[in-house]
Amino acid sequence: MAAQSAAGLVPDARLPEPDHVNAAELGRIIASGHELLVHSRPVMDVLFEQVQSSQSMVVLADAHGTLMHTLGRADFLQRAQQVALSCGASWHEQYRGTNAIGTALAEGGSIEIHGGEHFLERNEFLTCTAAPIVSATGQLLGVLDISGDHRSGHPHTYGLVNMAARLIENRLIAATNRQHIRLHLHPQREGIGTVAEGIVVISGDGWVVGGNRAGLAWLCLTPVEVGAAKLQSLLDVPLNALIAQRQRRPDESMRVHRRDGQALFVLLKQDTGTMVNRTAIPGTLSQVKQPVGARDSQSDALAQLDTGDLRWRSAADKARRVADKPIPLLIQGESGVGKELFARAVHDSGPRRGKPFVAINCAAVPENLIEAELFGYAPGAFTGARRDGSLGRLREAQGGTLFLDEIGDMPLLMQVRLLRVLQERQVSPLGGGPAVPVDFALMCATHCKLREAAEQGHFRSDLYYRINGLTVQLPSLRTRTDFAVLTQRLLVDLNPGRSLQVAPELLTRLSQHPWPGNLRQYANALRTACAMLDPAEVCIDWQHLSDDLLDDLSAPAQPAQALPIQELRAIEATALKPVKPVQNLQELSHAAMRQALQCSSGNMSQAARQLGISRQTLYRKLKA
Repeated sequence: MAAQSAAGLVPDARLPEPDHVNAAELGRIIASGHELLVHSRPVMDVLFEQVQSSQSMVVLADAHGTLMHTLGRADFLQRAQQVALSCGASWHEQYRGTNAIGTALAEGGSIEIHGGEHFLERNEFLTCTAAPIVSATGQLLGVLDISGDHRSGHPHTYGLVNMAARLIENRLIAATNRQHIRLHLHPQREGIGTVAEGIVVISGDGWVVGGNRAGLAWLCLTPVEVGAAKLQSLLDVPLNALIAQRQRRPDESMRVHRRDGQALFVLLKQDTGTMVNRTAIPGTLSQVKQPVGARDSQSDALAQLDTGDLRWRSAADKARRVADKPIPLLIQGESGVGKELFARAVHDSGPRRGKPFVAINCAAVPENLIEAELFGYAPGAFTGARRDGSLGRLREAQGGTLFLDEIGDMPLLMQVRLLRVLQERQVSPLGGGPAVPVDFALMCATHCKLREAAEQGHFRSDLYYRINGLTVQLPSLRTRTDFAVLTQRLLVDLNPGRSLQVAPELLTRLSQHPWPGNLRQYANALRTACAMLDPAEVCIDWQHLSDDLLDDLSAPAQPAQALPIQELRAIEATALKPVKPVQNLQELSHAAMRQALQCSSGNMSQAARQLGISRQTLYRKLKA
C-alpha cells in the first residue's frame, strides 16, 4: 500500500475531489474550447461510424483531461457513465491514475491502455486508445480517445485514432492561420492533400510561425524553433518563387530541396482575398495586404498583434465581436501582459478608430485628484484648479474609447460616481454646471480577481456587473505557446532594420523562465541584451544578459508535470521511511521506484525515465 500511496491513489478507493465539474464550469470549458470542439465534431462523427458496431465510444477531452464531447451507443454509454466516461468528468492522471486520456496528456504522445493496465479497478473492463491534439505552435489542446469493452478491442484502433487526431490538427491549422501563408508538403507529389501531408505556416516576412508535426519534421524543425527560423534558410527555393508558382499554376506543386538535399514537393496556399506585396525583401513576403478600403479580422490592429497563441487569439476574436456594440469590455491579466496594448488594438479594430482613445491608470492617479481627473471641473472649483477649468478624461473620450486601467484600485466613492455616469450617460463636472451628455466605448482592465473583490466588498458589485459586459483573460508570458514568434516580434520592434535572433539554447531557457513581469519584463531584458551586442553581432547569447537575469536562468528550471502537494507529501513520507534489508526482487523493485520518486520530487515522468520504463509501467508496478 505504501507504493500505492506514493502514486496518490488507491486502486479500489473512491475518487478524490474534484473529479467532475459542475454545469456552469463545463459551459465555460466548452466555450473556451469552442474552436477545438467545432473542428473535432465532424471528424468524431466519421470516426464513430467506423467503431459503432463494437462496444465503443469516441471521446474528446480538453488539455486538462476534462471530457468535452462523447459519441457512443446508448447501451455502452450507460455502462461508461458508471465509470464517469461522460462530459464534465476529469480523466487527468491525478484523479484516475494510468488511463489513456490522462497518460496521453502526461506523455504528450499516443497510447493504448488495455484492461488491467488501468490503475483503477473499476476501469479494467475498458480498452482505451488516445492521441493528443496539438496546435500549429505545439500547444497541447486536447485528446481524442476511443474507449470500448476490452473484449472487443481491435488492432486498427490505434491507427484510426492517430489519423483522426491528425485530421483535426490540420483543420485547426487552416482555420486559425488565415492571415498567413501555408505550405503543404510531402516527399511524394501525391501525398499533398492527404492526411499524411505536412503543413507549415509562414508569416508575411518569411518566418516559420507554425506547422503540423509532419511539416516541422520534414523541415528538420522542433516546436521550440518555431518563430526562430526563416524559410530561406531551410529550402533552396525562395518564398517569392513559390508565390510566383502559385500565381501561374495554383494547383500544381513545386519540387524543392532541403539544405541536406532531400527533395520535397510543396504547394503554397493562401486564403482568397489577400494581395501579396513582394517588393520589400527579395526572396521573402514582406506582408499580406488587403485591397484598398477592405478591413476585416485578417488585417485589423488585433491581427497585427497576433503571434499564434490560441488563448490570446480567442480573447481577440471575442473582443472583435463586441467592438461595434455598446458592450463594455473587461480585460483581465497579470501586470505586464499588455492589457493597454490589447485595448488600444480593439479600439483601432472597431468603428471608433480615428476617434480619441483616452487611457487613465486608476492606480497611478492620487486618490484626491482622480475625481477631477475623470469628471472635470468648473473654473475655480478648488484651490489649485486651472483658471479655465477642465473637461475631464470622460469628456475627452467623446466619440471614442475610455480605457480605465487597474480599475480595481479605484476608490469606492469614485466607483459610485462612475456608475452614475454609465447609467445616465452624462457627466457633471466638479464645482457645478450643467450635466454634459457623453458617448464613449468603455474598456477596463485589472490584474486582480475583480469578482472576488466584489464578493468581499472591496469593489462595488453593481459597478462590476456594469463594466463586465464581456470579460477576456490575457495569458501570462510563461503560459504562451508563441514564445519564439513573440521574441522575434520584440526584437524587430526594438531594432527595426536589424535582423537579430536569440541563440536556440538560450531561447529554450528563456521560454522556461517564469517572467513575473511578463512582456514588460521580457522586453526590457531583450532591450538590455541588444545594447550589449557588438555592431557586427546579430545573435543574442548568454554573455549579453544582465547579471541578475543570468543568476535567475542559471537556477534549475521548475520540473514539469509535478504532482499536487498532497501527493508530494505522501511520496516524501514513503520515500524517507527506513528501508529494510531487501528480501526479494519485488522489494528491490519497490525500493528503486521509491528512490526514483524521491529524486524526482514526485515527477512521475522523470522517475520513469530514471528507471528506464514508461509511465504506465511505473503506475502498474506501483499498483502491484
